[in-house]
Amino acid sequence: MSQTKYREYYEKMVAENRQLFDDFLKINDRFRESSGANEEEFHQVGQRVVDKIRDFDRRLCSSMGRGVFSTYSQKLSEKFWDLARQDFDQIDMVGVKVKKRA
Repeated sequence: MSQTKYREYYEKMVAENRQLFDDFLKINDRFRESSGANEEEFHQVGQRVVDKIRDFDRRLCSSMGRGVFSTYSQKLSEKFWDLARQDFDQIDMVGVKVKKRA
């Protein structure tokens, strides 16, 4: 059985950027376990990862974004990002500055 298009794009993205995603996986895990102790590194590398994900998301959905397929395009994008969230559970925290309490 063939894979869905969004899974193919996701796997292609990860394969083309294997080192970046492997590095971020380690950083993501440390960020979760240490409650943000490596915050600066997490945000720097994480921003590069988010940019890659957005780029491939645009490639996946660009031709469908107009007209009758716009709702389908949005759902497809959500599924694509859900794959990223499965691998990197802290991806939504990239760029978020948390104020520490004294």
